[in-house]
Amino acid sequence: MAFAAEIAEKIVSNVERVIKGKREAIQTALVALLADGHVLIEDVPGVAKTMLARALAISIGCEFSRIQCTPDLLPSDLTGVSIFNQKTGEFEFRPGPLVANIVLSDEINRATPRTQAALLEAMAERQMTVDGVTRKLSRPFLVMATQNPVEFEGTFPLPEAQLDRFLLRMAIGYPAPQHEHEMLISQQESHPIESLEQQVSADDLIQAQAQVRKTHVSDPVRDYIIQIVAATRQSRDLVLGASPRASQALFRTGQAAAALVGRDFVLPDDAKSLAHAVLEHRIIVNPELRLRGRSAHGVVEDILKNVPAPVVRL
Repeated sequence: MAFAAEIAEKIVSNVERVIKGKREAIQTALVALLADGHVLIEDVPGVAKTMLARALAISIGCEFSRIQCTPDLLPSDLTGVSIFNQKTGEFEFRPGPLVANIVLSDEINRATPRTQAALLEAMAERQMTVDGVTRKLSRPFLVMATQNPVEFEGTFPLPEAQLDRFLLRMAIGYPAPQHEHEMLISQQESHPIESLEQQVSADDLIQAQAQVRKTHVSDPVRDYIIQIVAATRQSRDLVLGASPRASQALFRTGQAAAALVGRDFVLPDDAKSLAHAVLEHRIIVNPELRLRGRSAHGVVEDILKNVPAPVVRL
């Protein structure tokens, strides 16, 4: 896993030039990228959600596009449209912002369900259908969607089917005072992202993704992942447990987390450290308990405490 770890370190170090003091958040986003999955960033405005996506795209040398979701956004605004060319007498396809490698869908919950459905097809099938013609999207392909957790006026909450398509959900959080101080200094004359340079190629990333899938997962660790997910379905605190896609997500992110540090096998701690990011957006807490302050985070934490982790001999 030396190659994948080297690629990951180059990207993380480069992105840290722009986003100060958020190495863990950058690594979490990179886990999704190495696992070939999509990310939902749920955080307040101004904490560098857009900068994270842009910095990742520049570091990999990939095409980046940003979609500002609004209620009047149409599916064709994402996928593109066919326009009649009077000179040739034929329709020509003009691709939309979905035809990119890293797509930032800003404030995704402000788009209507119809537009969200167009994005769902791209996320799930890595393709889009326009005028009855299905077009494959290039790889790597990563959707990073954001939503504001404190403002819900004029929004369309994401359905469970679409939330389940996100490999993980994460937050960036406010910077520590010393890192905010560094940020003010670094942005005094210009933004660091303007001088950011490509560190690896898209082909390097695709090769690293293929290497990640070969990371060994032992039977005890695989059973541990299944027990964690099964516990969400048996919990009386939940009205909806995690689906088998959650097991797959925890499996794949565990592989990516191991490869990130150059390890060719997955430890129980890899799955445990990512359980909150993978499971919390896939479960629904009983409404009565939620009114009493019970949260998805608390339920997952209790499950991790009650499900015994296997002892893996190195």
